[in-house]
Amino acid sequence: MTVAKLMLASASSRRADLLRGAGYEFQTHAVDLIEQPAVSETALDYGRRIALEKAQAAFATVDQNGSWVVLGADTEVVMGRRVYGKPSDRQQAAEMLRSLSGRRHRVISAVAFVNRERTLVIETQTRVQFRTLHDQEIDAYVASKEPFGKAGAYALQGKGALLVSRISGSYTGVVGLPLYETTQALAGFAIKPTWLNLENLPAATP
Repeated sequence: MTVAKLMLASASSRRADLLRGAGYEFQTHAVDLIEQPAVSETALDYGRRIALEKAQAAFATVDQNGSWVVLGADTEVVMGRRVYGKPSDRQQAAEMLRSLSGRRHRVISAVAFVNRERTLVIETQTRVQFRTLHDQEIDAYVASKEPFGKAGAYALQGKGALLVSRISGSYTGVVGLPLYETTQALAGFAIKPTWLNLENLPAATP
């Protein structure tokens, strides 16, 4: 029986670390897309579209006669109608953090799966509450350079955890890949973590 192989359509070290930490073996293929919401496109629809486009772009590069399953993901920070991208400079990072200070926002993580037979897109939505931040804290956090490359200008898995008072939903979804939902979907594509490969477990001792 042909064993399905997994590819992560992302250059994100955070997503790779989450998958690797859960015990998956995979290859990576970075995808460079123009990420811009369409007019009247909701944040949820935008996230689902970008995740799918990443997966489809990477799938186009693999052996079409193989048994590849390609995973693409997208994470969006949303408050009201505003979708927070990644800050381009220190000023924009500080402005994002000030606007999130003391308020609650959503983090949408969409994950797409593509193989020869089918396509699946799932998503999670997590509520994140920021505590009230002082200007000195914001300036110090921006100076740490952690906000750069992060949607909403913060990293929950890093120093940014100190900015957040509570979350409701998927912690790993905020980091970049909702692991529970992702593992459930991957099981449907016959992909499991290596430590769950029962055929490789030693026989029980009588």
